[in-house]
Amino acid sequence: MSVSDRLLEAWYRGHPALALLRPLEWLYRRVVQRRRQRFLLGRSDSYRAPVPVVVVGNITVGGTGKTPLILFLIEYCRAHGLKVGVVSRGYEARPAHLPWRVRAEDPAEQAGDEPLLIVQRTGVPLMIDPDRARAVQALLAQEQLDLILCDDGLQHYRLQRDLELVLIDAARGLGNGRCLPAGPLREPAERLTEVDAVLFNGVCADQADGFGFTLQPGALVNLLNGERVGLDHFPPGQCLHAVAGIGNPQRFFNTLEALNWRPVPHPFADHASYDVAQLSFEPALPVLMTEKDAVKCRAFAAADWWYLTVDAVPTPAFIAWLDAELARLIPGYV
Repeated sequence: MSVSDRLLEAWYRGHPALALLRPLEWLYRRVVQRRRQRFLLGRSDSYRAPVPVVVVGNITVGGTGKTPLILFLIEYCRAHGLKVGVVSRGYEARPAHLPWRVRAEDPAEQAGDEPLLIVQRTGVPLMIDPDRARAVQALLAQEQLDLILCDDGLQHYRLQRDLELVLIDAARGLGNGRCLPAGPLREPAERLTEVDAVLFNGVCADQADGFGFTLQPGALVNLLNGERVGLDHFPPGQCLHAVAGIGNPQRFFNTLEALNWRPVPHPFADHASYDVAQLSFEPALPVLMTEKDAVKCRAFAAADWWYLTVDAVPTPAFIAWLDAELARLIPGYV
């Protein structure tokens, strides 16, 4: 287990040694609260886009399902006639320059795994840049858009926003409730009272303090030839090697078990890079991975390597709320 994995486990399961980090947590809280206050008072250098900006983010370290929800929002807005663009930090991407327009044929190391996944799945105009404000300006210089979705960036106050959606893993919650480095919070828990909507990943019903949404398995896709098959391709009880380099790998393994397969779990660090040697497992079984991992493995995939598509399914109450907000922000929205 890596140091980061041990720290995540301590944050979410508790460990008395974390008390030693509370002085550093106090300093961290002061810094993020001052940045937030400067933004609210208009004292920070921030950019207001000419079209509405919706931030999809979190206040915790670790995966919460942002990418599937971004994919849902793209398709939902398109179905209502909106032209949508996406901006992203492009974590660990190494483009030739910034801002960088991500294309479906880009290598993952250049575009970043999550931005590349989004573009390959939807074809949406997407710009990466750690400076999200600069990314928005570059995207709008190339495309006429009705709406910008910001993938992550809740704490990026260089970019003004019209809606803030915060995702929380319902199973892990806010961990020990403390800020970095003593806990998993990027901002104090009180920040949740200031956002426009909170969504809990992993619950079918709405909660008193937010909406529910689930991740529904869709299909199996072969990495080598792109063949798309139904979930009945593998019979109940199928043994397979399960690869997950995401924020919460156990969620992926649980999904496979719920489909009545028998995964041999191979968890990797979030945004992990792969090579053939790392994924050469014994015994010889089919390899099944997340879509996010697949974008980094196609170049050396074997014939029996697959990825599982998943789709975000929000509750009807969230859909109704989203419709009302889009109608408020975008003239003529129906």
